[in-house]
Amino acid sequence: MAATAHPAVLDRDGLEALVVALLAQGRTVVGPTVRDSAVVLAELTSAAQLPYGWGVETDAGRYRLVRRADGAAFAHSAGPQSWKNFLRPARERLWSADRTPDGGVVFTEEDAEPPSYAFLGVRPCDLRAIAVQDRVLTGGRFEDSRYGRRRRDVLLIAAECTEPGGTCFCVSAGGGPEADGGYDLALTEVVDDAGHRFLVRVGSEAGARLLEQVPHRAADEGTEGAARDAVDAARERMGRTLPEVDLRELLTGSPGAARWDEVAARCLTCGNCTMVCPTCFCVTTEEVTDLTGDHTERRQRWDSCFDLDFSYLHGGPVRTSGRSRYRQWLTHKLATWYDQFGSSGCVGCGRCITWCPVGIDITEEVAALHAEREAKAGTGTAGTRTVGTGTVRTGTEVR
Repeated sequence: MAATAHPAVLDRDGLEALVVALLAQGRTVVGPTVRDSAVVLAELTSAAQLPYGWGVETDAGRYRLVRRADGAAFAHSAGPQSWKNFLRPARERLWSADRTPDGGVVFTEEDAEPPSYAFLGVRPCDLRAIAVQDRVLTGGRFEDSRYGRRRRDVLLIAAECTEPGGTCFCVSAGGGPEADGGYDLALTEVVDDAGHRFLVRVGSEAGARLLEQVPHRAADEGTEGAARDAVDAARERMGRTLPEVDLRELLTGSPGAARWDEVAARCLTCGNCTMVCPTCFCVTTEEVTDLTGDHTERRQRWDSCFDLDFSYLHGGPVRTSGRSRYRQWLTHKLATWYDQFGSSGCVGCGRCITWCPVGIDITEEVAALHAEREAKAGTGTAGTRTVGTGTVRTGTEVR
């Protein structure tokens, strides 16, 4: 099987040849690049557009580009976008209707053929996120056919994580910096005295065929060892961690916790966390009519459980307070998602922490809920906990 093919090595020219081969197949190549002071996902026409020599510094409510001396292309953690921006666009037209001169109405479904995507540089956390969205949107009784059409022909080229960010916590979310499946090719970047190169592992027949079109050489022990060491080291350098407790039981058992009031006092209910989350999938529909009234369109757009009208029923919304909306989001993400889809809805990418304008930290909130419950039970574990390399309070004090 192609998935067990021996690892290979690409140099920087080989990575460029990989992009050229993908374009020759008629694929739309999407990967990370630097734009607007961030590493964003965009269409690429050359590997030269990758963020060579750029890294990032992240913390709660903070994101900064930083220059690197080693020229690495994938030594940055997750940016503000995820691959759902392409698989499930923020806005799309479903159909349109036009009034005819004789007073009739003609409906036109939006059925344009989606691009044949190749995603280059997919982080392991995002590989898991794509797998989660696959289960949610195509694995049940009611498939999202638009998502399914986009997803069906996507070629996934992973980039294993060797430089976790300050808000990453994939290991404690059940993942890790290694690509453990779901990819066509997996790259591990190595920059050392022996040069700048990429260890390549094959995960599918399509990946094997692609690799055959690109200049490469058999992997040597030095490159394999350096790649393995870099990924292992990344596992030990996560910037955050979730507490080692039954999160499902903790969240569903804490609806009346005082901590919800504390976080609600800071939360702006802006929905940034749901917009940047790679697994949040909620949408709504809207009708848009032109001034003549002769043309109308139905569009689908992302929605958020932080939106006041998200829980609207006849007479008004069910969740009117920021407290109830934040509690709904966190409880669903880490607990009741299991009841619906058989897994957690969190992959530990840390985007919700980085891009929260007031720096709310999901790992800190879970730890605080756990500490509050333990204190009520009289076990005396409330106080402090370690997150990454620092210690923070788990009471009502905000870092």
